Amino acid sequence: MDLVEVIPERLHMFRFPIGQAYLWRESGEPDAELTLIDAGNKDAAPDIEAAIRSLGLRPQNIRRIVLTHCHRDHVGAAQELADRYGAEIVAHRLDAPVIRGDRPVPEPVLLDWERPLYAHGLTVPPAPPTRVDREAEDGDLLDFGGGAQVVHSPGHTDGSIAVHLPEYGVLFTGDCVAGVGQVMLGVFNTDRERALASFRRLAALAPATVCFGHGDPLTADAAAVLRASADRDSGLQVEHD
Repeated sequence: MDLVEVIPERLHMFRFPIGQAYLWRESGEPDAELTLIDAGNKDAAPDIEAAIRSLGLRPQNIRRIVLTHCHRDHVGAAQELADRYGAEIVAHRLDAPVIRGDRPVPEPVLLDWERPLYAHGLTVPPAPPTRVDREAEDGDLLDFGGGAQVVHSPGHTDGSIAVHLPEYGVLFTGDCVAGVGQVMLGVFNTDRERALASFRRLAALAPATVCFGHGDPLTADAAAVLRASADRDSGLQVEHD
């Protein structure tokens, strides 16, 4: 796993072989309260803990784990970490039953070029059934980052969310948007048209820093790049239709 600084003393990314997660810290102090955005695969907990300690921080200060959606490379280590440190697990109401193991993971409608990528993604071990302590809704405020806003962004899954920190200009997109090679609509969507509408909604937030579920964070001209990418992908969808 690679540890990548996104915003000094505030935000770091944990990059796994497939997928990534983010660590938000409330201050530059060693005892700062910590929030995880996603939790990697089911074997990621030791690497996440080691990375947190390498920053001079304490995993015991993880207060919450926000899951952007129900997929195995985002949910995997959430309950292990939450049980160990008493953290709250937050997810959208519509994905919560899948995360808990009460409903199957929804099947995506794959484009032909997505099929080999999807098969590769399934090499990540399945996530164990994971509790959800808080079922979030669109517009809910979470107690970190100066008031983190839950933005329902369905299409990848029904309960996909983004997390927006207006005070800091930071947007976590989950898998609605990807930054692999170029900024683009994320892959493996259950409803591509809804995903595109969500992409446009996220672009309208005009963030200064964009953190994707896959791909390098966007920190330069982020608002303009995100909007142009949303317009481009929406145009491609219209041409395809």
